[in-house]
Amino acid sequence: MSKAANTRLTILQKAFELIYTKGYQTTSIDEIIATTKVTKGAFYYHFKTKDEMGIAIIEEILKPTMTEHFIKPTENTQNPIEDFYNMISYLLLEDPFLQVKYGCPVGNLTQEMTPWNTKFSEALSELINLWKSAIIKAIEKGKEQGLIRKDVVGEQVAFFILSGYWGIRNFGKIENDKSVYVVYLEEFKKYLSSLK
Repeated sequence: MSKAANTRLTILQKAFELIYTKGYQTTSIDEIIATTKVTKGAFYYHFKTKDEMGIAIIEEILKPTMTEHFIKPTENTQNPIEDFYNMISYLLLEDPFLQVKYGCPVGNLTQEMTPWNTKFSEALSELINLWKSAIIKAIEKGKEQGLIRKDVVGEQVAFFILSGYWGIRNFGKIENDKSVYVVYLEEFKKYLSSLK
């Protein structure tokens, strides 16, 4: 990796960490520059504006992370009922990066930025739709394999899983306590079992 590419990646990673813990709008470019220890000139060499950097975070940090932890496991499922539960359980209780007190980074950006910025809306919508599409395909595959009832509608399941995940992340953030995740997972397991 070239020095310029490494500097860009460092800016994106450190900015993402700040934004995840503090919020997008309350994180300033000056804070990002101080945290990354790059010059203002170096920051503006890579990003014309803070919003350009924000879109790059979605494309270059969040998208690969979601692809690895949300989308690939969904695409590679052999048993959607078990694998959806195990994936959500891991993301809520075990993932070392996702902290209960900060919620879901994609959910946070969606709530904070989509009402004000169409580029954020488009980038986040694309990301969310990738996961939604993967869930729908997994449901269809499960139906073909006889693991899921034929009358189950994949899109409805996808919306239920997405909204449940982001909703419980918000409850966890409010309570700063993983015990709400345990209660949610008990009901989530019952819901998934009802799809058989």
